[in-house]
Amino acid sequence: MTDAYIFDAVRTPRGKGRSDGSLHEVTAVRLSTTALDALKDRNGLEGHAVEDVIWGNVTQVGEQGACLARTAVLASGLDQSIPGVSINRFCASGLEAVNMAANQVRGGAGGGYIAGGVESMSRVPMGSDGGAIAADPSVAMDMYFVPQGIGADIIATEYGFTRDEADALAVESQRRAKAAWDDARFAKSIVPVRDVNGLTILDRDEHMRPETDMQSLGALKPSFKEQGEAMPGFDKVAMLKYPHLERVEHIHHAGNSSGIVDGAAAVLIGSKEWGEARGLTPRARIRATAKIGTDPTIMLTGPVPVTRKILRESGMEIGDIDLFEVNEAFAAVVMRFMQAFDVDPGRVNVNGGAIAMGHPLGATGAMILGTLLDEMERTDRETGLATLCIGSGMGAATILERV
Repeated sequence: MTDAYIFDAVRTPRGKGRSDGSLHEVTAVRLSTTALDALKDRNGLEGHAVEDVIWGNVTQVGEQGACLARTAVLASGLDQSIPGVSINRFCASGLEAVNMAANQVRGGAGGGYIAGGVESMSRVPMGSDGGAIAADPSVAMDMYFVPQGIGADIIATEYGFTRDEADALAVESQRRAKAAWDDARFAKSIVPVRDVNGLTILDRDEHMRPETDMQSLGALKPSFKEQGEAMPGFDKVAMLKYPHLERVEHIHHAGNSSGIVDGAAAVLIGSKEWGEARGLTPRARIRATAKIGTDPTIMLTGPVPVTRKILRESGMEIGDIDLFEVNEAFAAVVMRFMQAFDVDPGRVNVNGGAIAMGHPLGATGAMILGTLLDEMERTDRETGLATLCIGSGMGAATILERV
């Protein structure tokens, strides 16, 4: 089997996913072309340089619909002979795009790929695509559907995490993100978003709130308490599924949950021979990929079983991994991961995560993989694992090995 390597990884800054966010006037297509053109220019990708562009995107309606991947290729500087395919594995779409590309290379189906993803959450709101999993009672009732925030609170309840612990993780995420930006740790990968005149619209993650402390978070009301306890009463649904729970402890709020943001990220993947033919030097080998399905009600526990699976299949143990990127969808997701594997918090999300910088759904998986690679190089670490929880109960993971 052919080894798959990462040659480059870029991302845009993350803009606040609101009408007053810096990227609100920038479409998902333009965010995508910003990342695609950066890879093209940085790596001299001319003609039919890659086999395909595999592009993650969660809310595939309106201006994010109609195979956004192909639209982005045509709108970018890439050659029109390069096709594009849009995929949706919810929050892990960007990582799944990378994993699919890597496995295509490993299987001999083309020498090089671009993979990544995008989400304009300010322009195409999360959930605006509808979807039977939540909207069709014949589906939702049979699977005991609850919103993701309720699922996160169920994790906290089931595994004994307190609000103070969740808030402390959030404060640390903000601190680490600020330190990373102040130390220019993202400089290698960040591609500024510019307007048609070439003027910079955004060159820094703008969701961060470095002044956050335990006192400010303590003043926030739980975000999912009302929909859990009042209308529509999702706590009762959860306790039908998990009768051993006496109640659901609502510990999550806007300050210890991932931020709604806009952004895009792209990764250049190929075989060693493909890179050599273009004068490119590989930065890391994609050692293993994995995905798994999990309980769809609690929903967000996927990083634990998928990590067990990827380690087992690659003949590794948790101690063989130097650094971890675990998407901070909610504080309890990361706390559960660290609890399950007894991992040193100093090796997890060392430059902050989505609580501080935001979670642009279809792009996040590719973003955290690039962040992981940059940090492995900065600190001279050999192995890293990126993983995300996924809506409806799934998990995805990737192991990188520096070369």
